[in-house]
Amino acid sequence: MGTDAEHKTGVVNGSVADLAGTFRFGIEEEYFLVDAETKAIAPTVPEALFTAAKTLTLGRGKCEFLQQQVEVATEPNVDMVKARAELRHLRHVLAAIAAPHGLAILAAGTHPTAVWTEAQQTKGKRYDAVMHDLQMIGKRNMLCGLHVHVELPDPDARVDVMTRMLPYLPIFIALATSSPFWRSQRTGLLGYRLAAYDELPRTGVPELFRTRKEFEAYVDTLVRSGVMPNASFIWWAMRPSTAHPTLELRAPDCCTRLEDTLAIAALYRSLARRVFFNPWLNADLTAVSRAVIVENKWRAQRYGIHGTFVDEARPREIPFARWLDEVIEEVADDATALGCLDEVVRCRAIVAEGTSADAQLKVYRQARDRGAERGEALAAVSEWLAETTLERDSRGQHLRARSGYLHPGAVCTYPDRSVLHVLGPAETAAHVERDLTTDLQLASSITAAGCLSLRGAPRRSRSTILRCRARPRSIRASRT
Repeated sequence: MGTDAEHKTGVVNGSVADLAGTFRFGIEEEYFLVDAETKAIAPTVPEALFTAAKTLTLGRGKCEFLQQQVEVATEPNVDMVKARAELRHLRHVLAAIAAPHGLAILAAGTHPTAVWTEAQQTKGKRYDAVMHDLQMIGKRNMLCGLHVHVELPDPDARVDVMTRMLPYLPIFIALATSSPFWRSQRTGLLGYRLAAYDELPRTGVPELFRTRKEFEAYVDTLVRSGVMPNASFIWWAMRPSTAHPTLELRAPDCCTRLEDTLAIAALYRSLARRVFFNPWLNADLTAVSRAVIVENKWRAQRYGIHGTFVDEARPREIPFARWLDEVIEEVADDATALGCLDEVVRCRAIVAEGTSADAQLKVYRQARDRGAERGEALAAVSEWLAETTLERDSRGQHLRARSGYLHPGAVCTYPDRSVLHVLGPAETAAHVERDLTTDLQLASSITAAGCLSLRGAPRRSRSTILRCRARPRSIRASRT
């Protein structure tokens, strides 16, 4: 929800514009603080932990709205290798800081067994005001998200680009689903977090603002009416940032797997570039279009990558895997220009492997099938989350970060849908492999100034082969 230091009166005007058109990006992740042994949510968190996090990460680690949460933010980046190494380093540094306090970190949209009534608010002028306004809804905010910031060459275009990016919003939500449990219950949703978060005011899908002037008129009306002190109290799924000259994606759950975070960030960055340089794209959105976006957002929360979505342009239903494949092909040139095509193609592997929510439900089902009680099965889920957050297996060993694929032509059966065809290697013609050891070596080269030194670091040659064919239209991506 932002900190007191991010308290702004309006939209940052972008005095440091991305004139080179590099579309610099930054990533913020929110984690749960849990007991290191049981992986249950921490009842109390010492202030010394947050002090150490801020100091040892040079200000990139900080407290969040509730004491059981902690947030990290990367530096602005143009290089995915550097971003990956920095984010991995931040996860491990926070884990090392938490360990002496008997705590660990856990990356997910919701904690499987957390009880929000036991949450404690972080002290601060802004947080006090938010809690006073939200009351019980504020305490229910035991939720962790992923935020991705992207700079545009013209910061004044952020409102227009935001609106024209909205049809793609459900894609990011579906890829990031990591919140199938709430208060020790299976919710039936793969992404329950937004169902709870959207109880807050000024959340969800933004209205169809066309210009910065329109957006600022909305902000000014609410501020003058005493509804909110400034634009930072707008918590939409996507918004012009008040703290940075960026367009901020806020909808996704925090991803348990680091590689999923990077894939989503790369896709968002590539789409931002495509939409910015193609002003015709989604320029004709209507009230019907927004209603379709809201429906698709719900379907992403409910079914994740296994659902079908509404295609307004044709109209028809489209399986998520097919929609994602079309969008990846459409942004291939932009991703190549930005040097993040490998990471964008990794989104296909998320469909093949399943999201964090899919993995959590699998761990739960397997434990129950072995005869475990519900509490024991949920504990197994929390253990998996904690280990996967740090890319470790059940024995505490580091996993090699790898994008695998199901057997070609594999099909999976899911509730409420008959079958979903999962693209195999021959169809995606892509296989992305990252060496964890190399990335940890990169991370260890943080300089005294807090910047990652990439001097001498090997850059893997581009290995992704993107199958070229006539590009079909994506949802709302056609000229009319």
